[in-house]
Amino acid sequence: MTEPDTQPPRTPTAVAQQAQLAETFVVLADTLVADFDVADLLDLLVQTCVDVLGATAAGLLLSDHQGVLRVAASSSEATGLLEAFQVQAEEGPCLDAFHTQRAVTADLTDVESLWPTFAPVAVSVGLRSVHALPMRLRDQSIGALNLFHDRSTPQDIDLRVAQALADVATIGILHQQDARAGNLVIEQLQSALNSRVLIEQAKGVLAATGHNDMDTAFQQLRRYSRDHNAKLGELASQIASGSLEPSVVVQWRKPAQP
Repeated sequence: MTEPDTQPPRTPTAVAQQAQLAETFVVLADTLVADFDVADLLDLLVQTCVDVLGATAAGLLLSDHQGVLRVAASSSEATGLLEAFQVQAEEGPCLDAFHTQRAVTADLTDVESLWPTFAPVAVSVGLRSVHALPMRLRDQSIGALNLFHDRSTPQDIDLRVAQALADVATIGILHQQDARAGNLVIEQLQSALNSRVLIEQAKGVLAATGHNDMDTAFQQLRRYSRDHNAKLGELASQIASGSLEPSVVVQWRKPAQP
């Protein structure tokens, strides 16, 4: 006699989230064998943490060629500013996760916080807890991923999935078959950070053109990039240099499929 299925039915939202998570892992796995845009990869990582894993906000810091952490991706403009403040204050969860190569979990409302400068600023924008996950492979650390939450504490499985995503992304960035792997990795990481500067410039141009905020401008940039199969960094460079009219990106709508 067959035992009845006691598992609760999956909701359409849960099914969609699982499909998005599976798609993200496929994209991350593709970085092992294909030419890819690191900036787009990191943006996908932080957005997945928010859209699928339930984080209120997510940010990612990468180490540049001098070993200095810089903001490489964020789920919103406000989160990017918070991450930049963390670097400026020289204290915070991402810095600790990067230097110790260990996950860091903390209640930001704790009056005895490890980060007396950073924590109050995070709380002031509605965040209550943080989970920082190192991006490392064996003894090499390249950055850290921050997951912020406003109220609820994430499930352990969500944090494990987030670490798995960060690990696959790290492997993709570090993976090189060339004997000059060390130099290529440094160049690739620096290229990703340079792309982020161009992306910020392009966001400003698009925001001014469309009279929108920076988050909306980035959504327009990403939509145009994906619809045209173009790298974010290259597209941002075209906008910043004036070779691509920003109004084209602002007004772009993907043609309906026949």
